[in-house]
Amino acid sequence: MKKEEVPQDSSNLSKSNLKELCYATDENGNYITALSSGWEPKTIALQNSIEDINERIEQAKSDVASGLASPIVYFMELHKMDWTTLAGYVGMWVWRVKRHAKPSVFQKLNDKILGKYAEAFEISVSDLKKYKGN
Repeated sequence: MKKEEVPQDSSNLSKSNLKELCYATDENGNYITALSSGWEPKTIALQNSIEDINERIEQAKSDVASGLASPIVYFMELHKMDWTTLAGYVGMWVWRVKRHAKPSVFQKLNDKILGKYAEAFEISVSDLKKYKGN
């Protein structure tokens, strides 16, 4: 694309003043770099991703409130982690972290293990223990 054709989408996602480096051609056909604030398809994709993440957070919150999941699930979603990522942060096997997502198992965890989760989520052990999905 030519330098003057580099997309500059003025959506609400571009208000952060972040620019993306793109390659374009100048009037002589030489490749140059140009800054882009984004384009509509990318904005739509990002907005859809954000909506999906927010839905997953709300579902996790609801699951904790109804006793279907432990607070670990909510904070994992809130911090945009998956099981593998969380397991890496706390230094445990994925199957073990998934097991801790069960409320009955979570209630029996000691403060040392809960401390690993709290550190990963950047909260206190007390906040992790008392979260009820409210």
